[in-house]
Amino acid sequence: MLLLVVFKRLFGKHGSDLPPQKNEKASPEMMVELIRSGEASRDAFILAYKPYIAKVTSRFCKRYIDPSRDDEFSIALSAFHEAMEQFSSQAGKSFLGFAETVIRRRLIDYVRKEQRHQHTVPYSSFDRLDDEGQTINPIEMQESVSRFQDTQHADARRMEISDYNHSLQMYDIAFMDLPDLSPKHADSREMLIAISRTLASSPGMYESLMETRKLPVKELCQMSGVSRKTIERNRKYLIALAVLQRGDYPYLQHYLEPVLSPQKEAGHQSMGVRV
Repeated sequence: MLLLVVFKRLFGKHGSDLPPQKNEKASPEMMVELIRSGEASRDAFILAYKPYIAKVTSRFCKRYIDPSRDDEFSIALSAFHEAMEQFSSQAGKSFLGFAETVIRRRLIDYVRKEQRHQHTVPYSSFDRLDDEGQTINPIEMQESVSRFQDTQHADARRMEISDYNHSLQMYDIAFMDLPDLSPKHADSREMLIAISRTLASSPGMYESLMETRKLPVKELCQMSGVSRKTIERNRKYLIALAVLQRGDYPYLQHYLEPVLSPQKEAGHQSMGVRV
């Protein structure tokens, strides 16, 4: 999971489902590690994510949950605490995804035990008989399938990152160093991504890169209108992007989609953005 966090930071992408954080530089995964080591406030982190916890709880209950009155929110809050203690960055899943799973499990347990309200449907009422007369529960099956799919996706992402890291090593580039190579400004990143796409889509230039392990600086300057100094300064970043775009990395390439729209690309090709 740490490698995936590094990759997200490389392109400056923030998940659209994440609530705003006071420390925008730290991901939820990093914050959990800081809290465990005593370097960050647990209470402040939980306070920042109370809206998220309420959202997950309301979605599960299919009704609005009032954090100040509904017992379900208290159950979810306790589950969020539990998720912080049990989360492992090596499991290949985001902390918020893991927390949502723990919250849903504890709410399911709560519904099973309590069933206090008349409108609450008993969990066992979802039981069905299959063709062989065996009792099955569609909700449990859905949860199992979801967990299995999450595991499969995590394994695929780890394999992609490992293969990508191996490819970068041929150019003397370390995957873990990529965040330090990434420009701080979004406009600069988007400009370089557009240039790297030109490199990746040009058979001649990309083949030259693979054969010589050298960036075709002159050709890129001519095609992009960007100074030689800028190209050379961001050599490793451009190579890493081009290798990513030409490789078989569907999961990792997903993080490039928001900044590779034709409108943005066309705009940056004509801009003198300084990096």
